[in-house]
Amino acid sequence: MQIPSRGPVVVGVGDPVTDAAAVRLAAREARSRGRVLQVVHAFTGPGDAGWGPARRIASQLVDEAVSTAQRSTPGVDARPHLVDGSPGRLLLRLSRGAVLVVLGGPLVEVVARAWCPVAVARAQRTPSGPVVAAVDASPYAVLALRFAIETAGRRGGTAHAVHVTEPGRESDGERVLDEVTARAGATAVRRRLLIGSAGATLVGVSRRAGLLVLGPRGAHTSARLGTVADEVLRRAAGPAVFVHGVRRPAGFVKPGDEVPVLLPLTHT
Repeated sequence: MQIPSRGPVVVGVGDPVTDAAAVRLAAREARSRGRVLQVVHAFTGPGDAGWGPARRIASQLVDEAVSTAQRSTPGVDARPHLVDGSPGRLLLRLSRGAVLVVLGGPLVEVVARAWCPVAVARAQRTPSGPVVAAVDASPYAVLALRFAIETAGRRGGTAHAVHVTEPGRESDGERVLDEVTARAGATAVRRRLLIGSAGATLVGVSRRAGLLVLGPRGAHTSARLGTVADEVLRRAAGPAVFVHGVRRPAGFVKPGDEVPVLLPLTHT
């Protein structure tokens, strides 16, 4: 599996209050990667208002998010897009051609099924801690650590690799850390073995991390979203990235894939 390396950073917006942290994180990621930031709102209909007024309100919401991105990260190439459709379905389609999708809320469908890494940022604080990869024996662990190393490098820091194990299984935990860091080719990573319940422990780690990176499911589950990832998604105190990889070349979209072409937002 590979982590996509081409395409825009996509941030989904729908509420100026809850989306502010996501927009700031997305702007930072887009600017540091040299990628376009697509600020996307899925327009689902007028609700109680008429179609025209509702459309104008939605356009203003997107424009405000773009302004937030530009104020927080000067120089970011942020582009507004207003697209008809449901948020989950639209963001899943966009994830096929994106390098990162950023959300301000726990859209489980997107976190579990996206074609690229998905960041969820709800906390209003500005994270200043290290980039931490939570690793286990799943195929996603190497991807998570590589993503953390690359992100930490762009931020001028060193990635941390943590593994949570049960009491009495410390030797197994050290072996997991050895194997994952070796497979990721990680030579400059700070390793740490933690004892306890994986979900609760990682939620605690999220309070001190600038970014927590993990896979969407563990080694022993066939569910769309693993129990540990689900707990982190619901309770993390800081931003978390759920790393997906693709088995085809990064950035490749096969014929027939539904990838919407986004046009610049025009006001009506």
